[in-house]
Amino acid sequence: MNKAGFAPEATARLIEQGNRRALARAITLVESAHPVHRQHATTLLATLRKDRQAIRIGLSGTPGVGKSTFIESFGLHLVESGLKVAVLAVDPSSARSGGSILGDKTRMDQLSRHPSAYIRPSPSQTHLGGVARRTREATALCEAAGFDVVLIETVGVGQSETMVAEMADLFVLLLAPAGGDELQGVKRGIMEMADLILINKADGDLKSAAIRTCSDYAGALRLLRKRSQDPEGFPKALTVSALEGAGLRQSWEEMLALVAWRRKQGVWARTRASQNAYWFNAELRHALLTRLEHDPEAAAASRQLQKALQAGEIAPSVAAERVVDIFLRTKT
Repeated sequence: MNKAGFAPEATARLIEQGNRRALARAITLVESAHPVHRQHATTLLATLRKDRQAIRIGLSGTPGVGKSTFIESFGLHLVESGLKVAVLAVDPSSARSGGSILGDKTRMDQLSRHPSAYIRPSPSQTHLGGVARRTREATALCEAAGFDVVLIETVGVGQSETMVAEMADLFVLLLAPAGGDELQGVKRGIMEMADLILINKADGDLKSAAIRTCSDYAGALRLLRKRSQDPEGFPKALTVSALEGAGLRQSWEEMLALVAWRRKQGVWARTRASQNAYWFNAELRHALLTRLEHDPEAAAASRQLQKALQAGEIAPSVAAERVVDIFLRTKT
């Protein structure tokens, strides 16, 4: 145990034994931006065992498509099949307090009370795209805790889809019935990232519209360039009803089939290695920027150059080079 009273080995063992309180505290720790907390989080993550791998499923969709309802129904289907499921639901942050606004845990009442499920709403903390910066580390903690499936829900805005694709094994796009016209409004890049497109609300009066929409997306997917990480038939579009539970079993079977194929072909391991490299570079850039911002001489130079920038006396690229040069000189 160190001077601050933090015992990484003991905490890691508790997490690996499935202790929910230890897991919750560890996720709070990795979400903290405090320098001491970051040091503790880094030590803890290095201490955890690395031989446990959950299926990480990224889930995105526009607001109102029924993501929370789908996650609860899908999560219940998984836990009733004997699996342990963790849900990392990224909420928009309050501009005033920085806390979560939507409170997904209160909207998944049945799943949150199941002993094999764990739901953790995390504020996006104004991070680009709405994906909490430390969601990747929270995912690693859930894997170490023995969860079989980790569902990562984004707020469905901006570039969150790109971010979640870099931390998930499967990317699922949830859409609502729209009769096909909505195809023009869906970005090609999102469709190219999706492994499954699920048309939700395929029940009642919307069932026929959902079937038509699914057919439209299936046709659009066939026109996309085939990806090397997919077997024949993927990506594909399916209809589901989170309200009635229809289509959930088929969706899960399709996910398992895709995971099995990718593992057999080595795609799974290559993707995880590529993601590690991506996050290494992201963390390296963030660490360097943080050091730069906290360097007294570089910070002073930055403040002085701001006036010249506002007056149009210097180009932004030139000003940035000067600050970096000053920072590097202080380190030699």
